[in-house]
Amino acid sequence: MKKLLALALALTMALTLAACGGKSDSDVKYVKDKGTLVVGMTDFAPMDYRDGNGEWIGFDADMAKAFAESLGVKAEFIEITWDSKAMELETKAIDVVWNGMTLTDEVKSLMGVSEPYCKNAQVVVLSADLADQYMSADAIGSLTFAVENGSAGMKALDSLNIPYTAVDTQAKALMEVAAGSTDACVIDLLMAGAMIGPGTSYPQLATAAELESEEYGVGFRKDSDLVKTFNDFWKSAYDKGTVLSTAQTYGIAQNIIEK
Repeated sequence: MKKLLALALALTMALTLAACGGKSDSDVKYVKDKGTLVVGMTDFAPMDYRDGNGEWIGFDADMAKAFAESLGVKAEFIEITWDSKAMELETKAIDVVWNGMTLTDEVKSLMGVSEPYCKNAQVVVLSADLADQYMSADAIGSLTFAVENGSAGMKALDSLNIPYTAVDTQAKALMEVAAGSTDACVIDLLMAGAMIGPGTSYPQLATAAELESEEYGVGFRKDSDLVKTFNDFWKSAYDKGTVLSTAQTYGIAQNIIEK
């Protein structure tokens, strides 16, 4: 009987230690062991988009490659449905959400998030010859809108009780306006700077009302040790000038938060 009791206690202790050991496994170790940092993102210039060879580039993409290199691994990019980003993290389909993600209260409740690194705003985009008529939130109620599902732009329209058509990406929201399917869309100011106006893909479009100012951050799994590792990396990259030089490449240096 004593032997059986001793065996049971030993087994219980072994299981407890195994469980503790499982908990101590870090995301940093997990990423290093598999050799890849899987980045969840969408097509969102100037943060993440493909070049002529089909390679992901942009401010976030370039910095994600640098962060992965600092971990001794490769960055792998996967396009995700934006409103399922938290689930993609938790199921380990991706390791990080890095795509000009607005640090909302909801995001902070669902993920471990980095310190903010970039300032942004949500802006109304519509035909350039109409823009001056819609420079305030009070003026836009009569417009029809397209907006990315799950985005900060969608939440801005919800707060104003303005109906909209939800689409998969901000790029598709812009396409809806360009095609005349909707009057306007709400997208990130950074994307608007890269995608609309003279010399861009949509020269006939312009920004109108600014609805909300915000900050971008990077998302990880809850309680992930990658959060601190990322913040340390970012401070070092900022001090070395890498952050600002990369931001200058993509025309967003004025939006970077000083560290």
